[in-house]
Amino acid sequence: MPEYKTPMRDMKFVFNELLQTQKHYQTIPTGEEATPDMVDAILEECAKLSEEVLSPLNQVGDKEGCKLVDGQVITPTGFKDAYNQYIAGGWQGMSHPVEYGGQGLPLSLGVLKSEMISTANWSWGMYPGLSMGAMNTVYLHGNEEQKRIYLTKLTEGTWTGSMCLTEPQCGTDLGQVKTKAELNEDGSYKITGTKIFISAGDHDLTDNIVHIVLARLPDAPKGTRGISLFIVPKHLPDASGNTGEFNNVNVGSLEEKMGIKGSSTCVMNFDGAKGFLIGPPNKGLECMFTFMNTARIGTGLQGCAAAELSFQGALAYAKDRLSMRSLSGKKAPDKVADPIIVHPDVRRMLLTQKAFAEGGRAMIYYAAHKADFLIDDSNEEKQARADDDLGFLTPIIKAFLTETGYESANLGMQVFGGHGYIKEWGMEQIVRDTRISMLYEGTTGIQALDLLGRKILLDKGAAFRRFSKEVSQYCKGKSPYVTGKSRGKMKDMISELTWLNRQWNFVALRLVFNAMRNKDEVGSASVDFLMYSGYIVMAYFWAMMAEKAYEQLAKGAEEDKDFYRAKIQTAEFYFARILPRTKTHYATMMSGSKNLMQIEDEHFAFA
Repeated sequence: MPEYKTPMRDMKFVFNELLQTQKHYQTIPTGEEATPDMVDAILEECAKLSEEVLSPLNQVGDKEGCKLVDGQVITPTGFKDAYNQYIAGGWQGMSHPVEYGGQGLPLSLGVLKSEMISTANWSWGMYPGLSMGAMNTVYLHGNEEQKRIYLTKLTEGTWTGSMCLTEPQCGTDLGQVKTKAELNEDGSYKITGTKIFISAGDHDLTDNIVHIVLARLPDAPKGTRGISLFIVPKHLPDASGNTGEFNNVNVGSLEEKMGIKGSSTCVMNFDGAKGFLIGPPNKGLECMFTFMNTARIGTGLQGCAAAELSFQGALAYAKDRLSMRSLSGKKAPDKVADPIIVHPDVRRMLLTQKAFAEGGRAMIYYAAHKADFLIDDSNEEKQARADDDLGFLTPIIKAFLTETGYESANLGMQVFGGHGYIKEWGMEQIVRDTRISMLYEGTTGIQALDLLGRKILLDKGAAFRRFSKEVSQYCKGKSPYVTGKSRGKMKDMISELTWLNRQWNFVALRLVFNAMRNKDEVGSASVDFLMYSGYIVMAYFWAMMAEKAYEQLAKGAEEDKDFYRAKIQTAEFYFARILPRTKTHYATMMSGSKNLMQIEDEHFAFA
């Protein structure tokens, strides 16, 4: 397994230099305490936890997996001790309100923490990660009593959370949810039903788990309009708010999975468990989107993490492995062969990983800045705008970054050749662990329908047009990210980005008109449109990163000149070798739905 090392220099480049986060923190209430010194201290300590505690457990979790013993899930060796260290460090509540035990720091700072933990050990990171969604849901939709009882414990990390949506008869189509919620005399509800694929549904890290559950009231309308949301703890809180009696929340089974084996994925049976309504009746799905959007951005982070970890392993191996001679002449004449990093095709794979890891990091940190405004009640207009902007970016971040993250994981395995297929190196584990990222929290196809069907068609593309205008302003030199000094050197990149941005608007408008004639045009074009959009969005960030690197070099940054030159060269690689993929996506999404729909169902195969 690659030994994870925090890419601190690049993280700080995006956080401090590109996005100027300290200036951003001056505009939000939670930013006052996040001084440069505090941010640096937090990053350094979290890097230690990730590198020294979590990374060594990554392969342990894969080898041992979780076990179900007498109805209790037992996590792999070392997971519980690592969680205790995490809680002792106060990491769980870092970006949550002080009044509920948190540190009140910006959400965006928590994303950097999550990136380090996720890259070091994704399976372990899912346990506190699922709690984050539960915390956000209770904070935004719970009443004061629910916040006092549940949010405080979740913020401490002494309790964890889970999200219980899917059932055996329905995956994405939550209108088919059958779990029942019947009113009790005391105002609580009796929850009865089965949920499947529940990550962190049960474990031994804490003595209580707060399940956020979708269920249906007896008189509820059919479909998604009749779903309500409930807090259902594994153990009911006692009079002091601590863990009390068992609540008939049982583990039906533990799923055997392709990857992320250190993370428990459970079938959960709610056998008349006591639940508490959160949010308005029959509005559960709307409230649950708080949890789902949190999880989707977190899942996009998994794609970035996979690209980074696989890149780190592949780069170290490529520098060390000797095989053949360079076509342009010996590069290591004192050795029996040249290191494989000299071969162009190996460099193609490494640069693709690097481009996706660093480009994805910029996209996620940018989205995290938007998320900072979601908890700012002082400016409702800015809050609503940030919510809309995130709604547009979320499906791209979730789907595009997991698709490219999985590609990167496979490339890392390819660099190793036959050794990549052997478990001891750990590269095939990254592939297996990453594969789920394109499935849970909505498949790539579902995210694509959300982007094109909801954010472009139903919402009339308002957030899309704002983002596209931002790109246009940057290309015209009218953006906070423009330095003005390096525009000449950026000519080719800016020209290409300008043209693609215009085409992007044309494509969106054309697909809207096509959908008016035939709704299948949306489904046939959606995945290509999402990937096409993802490559353009990432190109925007690579252009900005290249311009920032040019600016720093012009200032005479001697210490970091190699870093900045590599940044520019990676941007050039992205524009020359990766961005042209948009041409294929353009051609396929414009080809229409007929080539998909004309074949009769029974003619797909013959007996």
